[in-house]
Amino acid sequence: MTEVIIVEDERLAAEKLSRQLKNIDNEIDIVATLDSVARAVAFLSSRSVDLIFLDVHLGDDLSFSIFEKIKIKTPIIFTTAYDQYAIKAFKLNSIDYLLKPVNKSDLKTALMKFFDSRQNQTSLDYEALLSSIRSNNSIPYQSRFIVYKGDKVKTIDVTDVSYFFAEGKYVYLVDRAGLEYLVDYTLDKLSECLNPQHFFRINRQFIIQICAIQEMTSYTKGRLKITLEPQAKKETIVSIERATSFKNWLNK
Repeated sequence: MTEVIIVEDERLAAEKLSRQLKNIDNEIDIVATLDSVARAVAFLSSRSVDLIFLDVHLGDDLSFSIFEKIKIKTPIIFTTAYDQYAIKAFKLNSIDYLLKPVNKSDLKTALMKFFDSRQNQTSLDYEALLSSIRSNNSIPYQSRFIVYKGDKVKTIDVTDVSYFFAEGKYVYLVDRAGLEYLVDYTLDKLSECLNPQHFFRINRQFIIQICAIQEMTSYTKGRLKITLEPQAKKETIVSIERATSFKNWLNK
């Protein structure tokens, strides 16, 4: 059996990847699904596996910070919804790099590369990956957004954003004045291009800016109910899957 962990903070994405892997190779044993840097570090500090599927952007930080906390020798296949990361660095210093939503054909190819590298005992240098990313400044966070209001177009600085929310097929930006603007992004894309020090995706519908949090109260099953400023149209409750990561993010 090939022991695998999936490090992914989107529950549906993790479940889909898990199904794809089992359909491709029934000898793959997914021993854990982890949703944060903190949980990945805790797991890998005490347990080894054969392969890691690692999302670039996690709720509590970029996954690269794992390499700063512990030594990683396990082969990694990176996944991300955002295609402007250090693709060259990923290709040189990991088994493969998959753009989400993960295509089954690309996943098969990545697994073949993994099995080939294991047979050839290929050694991968993740310190070189981290160094390459830093030196090339290849993780630029979004600094402003083009927004739309009817036929009007303007730009809003990211520091003036309070939160983003999804409604149906559309995603809206809400600024500090409470004005809503349509943006041409999905929440998955936004999760990748926003600085995780300031923004957190609390559930499937909301990404919030830390400065927009006015009040937090305990909710059922260890969750938190958040009051935002300006106030949101819907209740903003941290999902069960994200509650631990959210508390870690708040406690930095």
